[in-house]
Amino acid sequence: MKTTRRSFLTAASALAVTAIAGSAKAQDVVDEILQSSRRGNWDDTFDARASEGGKVASTQPIFSPRTVGYVQQSIMDYQNIVAQGGWPEVPANKKLQLGASDPDVQALRKRLMVSGDLSQRAGISDSFDTYVDAAVKRFQTRHGLPGDGVMGQYTYAAMNISAPVRLGQLETNLTRLQTQAGTLGERYVNVNIPAAQIEAVENDRVVLRHTAIVGKIDRQSPIVNSKINEIIVNPYWNAPISIVRKDIIPLMRKNPNYLKDSHIRLFAPNGAEVDPTTVDWSTEEAAKYLFRQDPSTINAMASVKINFPSPDGVYMHDTPQQSLFNKLMRFDSSGCVRVQNVRDLVTWILRDTPGWDRQRFEQTIKSGVNTPVPVTNPVPVYFTYVTAWSTGDGVVQFRDDIYSRDGAQELKISSAQ
Repeated sequence: MKTTRRSFLTAASALAVTAIAGSAKAQDVVDEILQSSRRGNWDDTFDARASEGGKVASTQPIFSPRTVGYVQQSIMDYQNIVAQGGWPEVPANKKLQLGASDPDVQALRKRLMVSGDLSQRAGISDSFDTYVDAAVKRFQTRHGLPGDGVMGQYTYAAMNISAPVRLGQLETNLTRLQTQAGTLGERYVNVNIPAAQIEAVENDRVVLRHTAIVGKIDRQSPIVNSKINEIIVNPYWNAPISIVRKDIIPLMRKNPNYLKDSHIRLFAPNGAEVDPTTVDWSTEEAAKYLFRQDPSTINAMASVKINFPSPDGVYMHDTPQQSLFNKLMRFDSSGCVRVQNVRDLVTWILRDTPGWDRQRFEQTIKSGVNTPVPVTNPVPVYFTYVTAWSTGDGVVQFRDDIYSRDGAQELKISSAQ
């Protein structure tokens, strides 16, 4: 499914002849924009809907068969954009936002018009008005960025990825979508790693959507195809050997009370508990022990763990660090997936498990007692990697290629580690 930057540009090269043939038409479009009535006055009556397309939000799953059709249509749209010369680069040296008046806004307006975020009827001017503000917010939402209307580092970076590269990204992800769309079942959970987002899907409709925190670049979340077979309320947390070596041992060297303060106990291979003060932390002797954190408010998995068979040993869980969900780049775990509002998802998963309604679930959390709950009808779960898709109405979604799997360095705009 991987591609190279060279293959990314193949479509653009193949369209070169078409671009020349259609250059007159392309110039006509540009001239029409440039010659349109100059908008941007505060008393303007132009109806600036976010776009001439549809809303960015959708209940359509990423892996819906309809998504495949919309992506195919988007590819044709982007082939046309490439053939007509793509979009202009926007100077990325100013923090433009609502109320600004700057010559660079002209390039911004043209860029947003070509991608369909701003109506061509808005015209070209220096004014960053309410129409441009709405268009920038729409662009940001389509690219998984905070819709604040402010032109900052990541918005500029996403905006200045060229049309040929975006076309190649769509083509790469179409292959991924075609491989699985329509095959995931009537009821399933999909974790889209680049979007750091979770969809709970039923009958080809997203019934719950959750913000997620996924693996760092050097501790990547794996591709998963499994079934959720167990919910553990008030879980113990057994630290993976990678975390023991990379995190816990260095922390113990700095603070000998770290394990005690974190409610983490040491166990030898024979099951006997080990006093941390008897361990030589200047070596990796501790790596042979089991590190188990008791259920508590500071437990790494907080209130609940969502289990499923996985050769990589990953799972989904709650977290005591809720503030991480507000981060722009949510690539902060060691491979497992943290779920915002996880109790809603667990309630949905346990729907067919007798005796486990929301009330009992909440009461069990309050008890603090470690309680494994077998799931009566195991729910399929998938960890997938999709950085470009469309749910229709001319809305094309793009995300940061955080693990560099799309074949073009420009698509990795984050340096999150």
